[in-house]
Amino acid sequence: MNTLPVISEAEWEVMKVLWQSSPMAANEVIDALASHMDWSPKTVRTLLNRLVAKGAVAYHPDSRPYSYYPLITEEECQKAETKSFLKRIYSGSLKPLLVNFLKEEQLTSADIEELRRLLDEKSDSGRRG
Repeated sequence: MNTLPVISEAEWEVMKVLWQSSPMAANEVIDALASHMDWSPKTVRTLLNRLVAKGAVAYHPDSRPYSYYPLITEEECQKAETKSFLKRIYSGSLKPLLVNFLKEEQLTSADIEELRRLLDEKSDSGRRG
């Protein structure tokens, strides 16, 4: 899939359920969301239908009830959302986001080491490229 569909916050909740376990019938998705979302079954079915229309989810038409499954991965959506967020909020620049994040967040030593490792890898790949 070349362009990923724009997914609303509510649709993200449905996608999380499908990424965790699929294929799933609509009633299974409804049950999975019931513990943390106060949505009617009709709302969940509407969200599933929207995701199908957007090309994010498909279903097995020969199964009754229909079994829904994601057509896009969670990682693909996270990458697209990150790029969209950077573009909207930080004019596409990563540095102000990182500076803000580092100033505001409490990081463990392990977090800092992981960030150092990632930056070192990025720096090394830049020198080779």
